[in-house]
Amino acid sequence: MGSGQVTDWQGKNVTVAGLGVSGIPAAKVLHGLGAKVTVVNDGDDARARAQAAGLEALGIAVRLGDGDTLPEGTELIVTAPGWKPDKPLFAAAQEAGVPVWGDVELAWRLRGPDAAPWLAVTGTNGKTTTVQMLASILAAAGLRTAAVGNIGVSLLDAVLGEDQYDVLAVELSSYQLHWAPSLRAHSAAVLNLAPDHLDWHGSMEAYAADKGHIYDGNRVACVYNVADKATEDMVREADVEEGCRAIGFTLGTPAPSQLGIVEGILVDRAFVEDRHKNAQELAEVSDVNPPAPHNVANALAAAALARAYGVPPKAVRDGLRAFTPDAHRIAHVADVDGVAYVDDSKATNTHAAEASLAAYESIVWIAGGLAKGAVFEELVAKSAKRLRAAVLMGADRGLIREALARHAPEVPVVDLDRTDTGAMLAAVQEARRLAVAGDTVLLAPACASMDMFANYNQRGDAFAEAVRELGAGA
Repeated sequence: MGSGQVTDWQGKNVTVAGLGVSGIPAAKVLHGLGAKVTVVNDGDDARARAQAAGLEALGIAVRLGDGDTLPEGTELIVTAPGWKPDKPLFAAAQEAGVPVWGDVELAWRLRGPDAAPWLAVTGTNGKTTTVQMLASILAAAGLRTAAVGNIGVSLLDAVLGEDQYDVLAVELSSYQLHWAPSLRAHSAAVLNLAPDHLDWHGSMEAYAADKGHIYDGNRVACVYNVADKATEDMVREADVEEGCRAIGFTLGTPAPSQLGIVEGILVDRAFVEDRHKNAQELAEVSDVNPPAPHNVANALAAAALARAYGVPPKAVRDGLRAFTPDAHRIAHVADVDGVAYVDDSKATNTHAAEASLAAYESIVWIAGGLAKGAVFEELVAKSAKRLRAAVLMGADRGLIREALARHAPEVPVVDLDRTDTGAMLAAVQEARRLAVAGDTVLLAPACASMDMFANYNQRGDAFAEAVRELGAGA
């Protein structure tokens, strides 16, 4: 099972690691191709038993509560992306010479000879938005496309389903890239790089190496962020096909081989005749929804990948105009007494929160939750001048409070010593008291939500509900 396509799965002994959203479809697909599939799973709860029963009814073997033992005779492991590389199962596989693929690798290997090329996106923040913008631009060009990977259509469905695609917009996490050694995209972008998931990867170097793998074998363009040198370094180190170009995106004036901004217009100096003298207008900053700086950067990255695929300028503009962001991503909830209330519950790490805070001039900041090992010094130091006040809640709020005391001592701080779900209403009420007309009350927690909420969606919903209560009582 080397690097080539596997055409004969009949009787192959494949172990699928994990019963999650990628494991179950992978097990079913492999079983359908004739492989002898065994699923191993760490958990053995009621949900896992129900999932196992469904697979066993198809003739797929399942081992619950034993995700560390390599089943005898295994010729290949297909793992869920979240399983850590240091698990004993993978050490046993390495010792036995058994390859390990992720769901992305499996999808890549199962593509047909005329499969749609992949335009791939990774980065610490902005991946989903950029991929959705890209899909919108490709669709505006009349191409059959889908946003796939971490979002939208599953990659296996996109590769094996009935629908025929011209090109796919693919979101890839660092986990997925780690387990996808033979992936070769048409063109790819790394949006940014900041410390995240270091507990999984083991080090910043290992995290960056997995992200950088997205550039391997690119044919047309490696898209990087001019403002984030680490992404350009990755392009330099990438092993690409002859003729592949490094294409930068910047919020400043673009140099040749870059996309950027000139007087409120997104311009292309990469995919034009005589790029040293010419620039192509693509869209206006006001066509980007919302036109916050980090979101304009996402739009430029999406435009660069679309242009690398040959999409005309008009489709970039039309696609960006047609795009609407997901809920809880710098979503304007309401104006109450001249104060804007914005939900960016999706800002679950410091890098995302910093981008969010940079979008507004005067902010009452609602923050806190589970820090996941993050430190907040740099975030607070960079954002201090924009803060009118801060309202903190959640398990690790003390870390943010200490950073504020050090780097923004003049900013008033309300420390809500609460982790119950009702704390959000109290936080919004405190923020209202502190805000003046023209301010933005911004939920950009810089932390995960699971100390108080099921997920960031529920946290954002609680914020929006609290704001509606304010409006009703106004």
